[in-house]
Amino acid sequence: MARILVTRHLTEGGLDPLVAAGHDVTQREVDVPWTEEELVAAAPEFDGIVCLLTDHIDASVLRAGAAGKLKVIGNAAVGYDNVDVATAASVGIVVCNTPGVLDHTTADLAFLLILAATRLASDAERDLRGARWEGWGFNDHLGRDVHGALLGLVGYGRIGREVARRAEGFGMEVLHHTRNNTGFPGYVGTLDELLASADIVSLHVPLTEDTHHLIARRELALMKPTAVLVNTARGPVVDEQALVDALEAGTLFGAGLDVYDGEPAVNPLLFSAPHLVMLPHIGSATTATRTHMARLAAQGVCDVLAGRTPPNAVGV
Repeated sequence: MARILVTRHLTEGGLDPLVAAGHDVTQREVDVPWTEEELVAAAPEFDGIVCLLTDHIDASVLRAGAAGKLKVIGNAAVGYDNVDVATAASVGIVVCNTPGVLDHTTADLAFLLILAATRLASDAERDLRGARWEGWGFNDHLGRDVHGALLGLVGYGRIGREVARRAEGFGMEVLHHTRNNTGFPGYVGTLDELLASADIVSLHVPLTEDTHHLIARRELALMKPTAVLVNTARGPVVDEQALVDALEAGTLFGAGLDVYDGEPAVNPLLFSAPHLVMLPHIGSATTATRTHMARLAAQGVCDVLAGRTPPNAVGV
């Protein structure tokens, strides 16, 4: 029997693989984050950790864990920029993530933002709730059409391809850009070309040194003034100050964000930016999907502790 630290409360049934394997699971009674200092102190005492993207599993935590019993990190997220994967590999700790299980749910959310931002749904709802609606007006809340628009996907992994499938139902033309030619129809060789041609741009890239502020002032200036930008990837992929400036200047029609640079802190300028739809990082937030994510992370931990190589192990 191994000892497993689970950093936060998960959906009911999410830890079933650990329970079925007979492992000793430790959780706090109160669902509050662990600080780095607490994780450094605790890591050597556990064989495995199941964590979330909000937990910073850095080199200090991993080295402390490797000096003790720690063998595996199960990160209940697709992205793993919160884990120092290189250090984990160097000290012999396996890192697992949760690919594939949230593709449809996150793609649904991305399309929700596409629709809401393009049709100015948040602006219209605010006027209604704020008692500013005086009745139907011919020129009120004029958004732009989604059907027939050109959708540009930056990144074309599982989630991006699911967004493309949803776009087909709206009769949209879909183009995509990645660093390497995908071989799929609609591939565009440069990001600049994609940004300049798309009516709606949706971001689906991991956060790396190369994608930090991938969409900044220069890139936003390439987009049509009638265009919409949607980000369900990671907050730092977009330069938020540049985005606010573009929205305020009217050089970009609208935007939809589910992720933020420095979250849970949010740049206060975003709240007053025009034509901006904001959601609190709920891309995978359905009961079924979050439970599946938790189980996959837990199963990865079980596999490693049983001497098996899990299919969701992350390479460096």
